[in-house]
Amino acid sequence: MKGPLVVNISEVTAAPSPDLLTPDNCAVLFVDHQPQMFFGTGSGDRTAIINSTLGLAKAAKVFEVPVVLSTVAAESFSGPIMPQLADVFPGQKIIDRSTMNAWEDIDFVEAVKATGRKKLVIAGLWTEVCVVLPTLSAISQGYEVYVVTDASGGVSPQAHEHAIQRMVQGGAIPVTWVQVLLELQRDWARTETYVPVTEVVKEHGGAYGLGLVYAQAVIGAHAAG
Repeated sequence: MKGPLVVNISEVTAAPSPDLLTPDNCAVLFVDHQPQMFFGTGSGDRTAIINSTLGLAKAAKVFEVPVVLSTVAAESFSGPIMPQLADVFPGQKIIDRSTMNAWEDIDFVEAVKATGRKKLVIAGLWTEVCVVLPTLSAISQGYEVYVVTDASGGVSPQAHEHAIQRMVQGGAIPVTWVQVLLELQRDWARTETYVPVTEVVKEHGGAYGLGLVYAQAVIGAHAAG
C-alpha cells in the first residue's frame, strides 16, 4: 500500500499525468475477433461487443495510433477476422497464429515491438484465454497494459469477470472503448480531431451519441461532447 501523498503546492501545474494514454505513447492490439470465438462468447451481448470493438478501432484510426491485428487458426477453426474490423484498416497485415497466447507467437511480438510503444491497449476473445495470456506475458516484460473490457468477451460472465480480476491483480488497467477515445482527445479545443471523434461517438456511442446529435441540432454545430 502506498503511503500518504505529500503535495508540494509550489510544484503543482496544469499538466496531465504521464499515466494517461496519448496518441504517441500507446498501441492497440486486437486479438481473435473471429466468428467461432463470437459463437462461444456468453459473457455479454455479442452485438454490443462488436460495436465496442469497432468504436475502439475507429478511435485508434482517428488518432493514428499503431494497431496490431491477430487471429488464431483462421483457416482451420475460427474463421476470418471481423470484416468490419479489417475494413477500418485496409491493407493492414493480419497475424494468424496457432498459439492461444499471442505473446508466444514471434510475428505478433515483433509487430508489437515495431510500434515502439510501451503502453498496450488490448481487446479480444476470449477474455479468459486470448486476452489474459498475452496481457500477463507483456506485463512480465515491462509493458503497461490496458484491457478494453467492453470490446472483449468470455464464454460466461464469470469467466470474463474473473479474467479481468486476474489481470488487474497482475497489474493491468481495465478501461472501456469510450474511455480510450476520450482520453486520447482530452480537450475539445483540439480541433483537428474534434469532428472525427464526435462522428465515432455518434456512430458507436449509443445514447451518448444520440445526445451529441441532439446537442448539435438544438444548441449548435459546435456543441462540445
